[in-house]
Amino acid sequence: MVSSPPPLLLLLFLLLPSLCSSAPAFLRSPPSRLAHPSSFVAQQPVWFRQRLDHFSSQDRREFQQRYYEFLDYFKDPNAPIFLRICGESTCSGIPNDYLLVLAKKFGAAVVSLEHRYYGESSPFEELTTDNLKYLSSKQALFDLASYRNFYQESINKKFNTTEKENPWIVFGVSYPGALSAWFRLKFPHLVRGSLSSSGVVLAVHNYTAFDQQVAASAGPACANALRDVTQEVDKALTSNSHKIKALFGVEQLKNDGDFRYLLADAAAEAFQYGNPDILCLPLVAAYSSGQNVVAAYAEFVKLFFFGIFGVNPISYDQEHLKLTKSGPDTGDRQWWYQVCTEVAYFQVAPSQNSIRSPGVNEKYHLDLCANVFGNGTYPEVDITNLYYGGSGITGIAPLISTTSNIVFTNGSQDPWRHASKQISSPGEPAIIITCHNCGHGVDLRGCPQSPHQIEGDATKCAKPNEVHKARQQIADYIQKWLKNEDTSSTL
Repeated sequence: MVSSPPPLLLLLFLLLPSLCSSAPAFLRSPPSRLAHPSSFVAQQPVWFRQRLDHFSSQDRREFQQRYYEFLDYFKDPNAPIFLRICGESTCSGIPNDYLLVLAKKFGAAVVSLEHRYYGESSPFEELTTDNLKYLSSKQALFDLASYRNFYQESINKKFNTTEKENPWIVFGVSYPGALSAWFRLKFPHLVRGSLSSSGVVLAVHNYTAFDQQVAASAGPACANALRDVTQEVDKALTSNSHKIKALFGVEQLKNDGDFRYLLADAAAEAFQYGNPDILCLPLVAAYSSGQNVVAAYAEFVKLFFFGIFGVNPISYDQEHLKLTKSGPDTGDRQWWYQVCTEVAYFQVAPSQNSIRSPGVNEKYHLDLCANVFGNGTYPEVDITNLYYGGSGITGIAPLISTTSNIVFTNGSQDPWRHASKQISSPGEPAIIITCHNCGHGVDLRGCPQSPHQIEGDATKCAKPNEVHKARQQIADYIQKWLKNEDTSSTL
């Protein structure tokens, strides 16, 4: 095994004080298990009974769904209620990010519902493929509608009012950002407006733009170093796969495709969560000085992706994804089920100048879906986009004479932004926040996202004013929504 040279390690440890917590694989949000308690304003769960199948009049089964509430700023019974959507991982509480600043500004209550099948809101103890058939964005949207009405009734009882409707605003980041936009689209009578932060509203079968954005965010030198790593690793896999996997400490990954996917994800996460320098500075230093760039990348993966970010390499193992036991810390199998049936986002290697190994192709993903969930499992991307509108989403509802009232925000370095909406349309402004470390959900989370930035502190963003400008626009739109003002011309 070749170890990385002392200068590289020195660079890595100089960067170490700026990091903590984890940034898990694929699309999921940064986990909260290592976060300081001050990262949350509410962690005491509350429960209510949710319907299992919203689309069957014959099925009356229910399950317990977890939610959280924060009422410190909610002094006026007519004040707004902010619904923060939890997504494809355990919902550990209401994070203390920029949404709380907005809640204080508008005197709003903040509530957050855990997504069905994740965390402690699973309808089944065994997540067999058959039991997972009720896991979909459509079912999740009806969960949100049902919860919204349940909580509105509880507020009415609390203040002894009848048939009162507080103004609701819905928020989400990433997949929850898509749910946020879709909720406003499908249930415009229940919410005034939506913030879709890095909302991946466009289902994509072969998502080659993902790696193209990684290369663009990395810059020529870092991208070339990453390509060199990929080429050398692919060569090593053909000669001695155990040795190269041992260098990265992932001998348990028997499937070469799973190993290749992990290596590509490790690089992408650095840009996705606003930490480009922890990857590129030491990697370019090794590459430009002719040192062992594969060993340098292995140090990054082990020290940061596994050690500091907290990613468990077993989450990339297809044999692990086959495990059906439900639990509060499971989420990989559930999200892959949504990928393999509804949205895809297959991160396949572009045909030219790819950072990702060409072995991570469409066949790898389809084989994974069949291996983990059974033959015939296939993502209905066209149906998903037909139902929601993809990046051409529009929520104009002539029956109630209102425009969409959906704000889309994206960080310039985020590889997921090409699955979002990036061009404004009437009632749907699209804001790109541009800076060196502006990643996934930068408007609410700040920079970087590991460690957690209290109240979404933006001072560590490369261009804080870009974030502040976007946040002011968001606040202005919320103000107009609460006043029921037309926002179709304020782009």
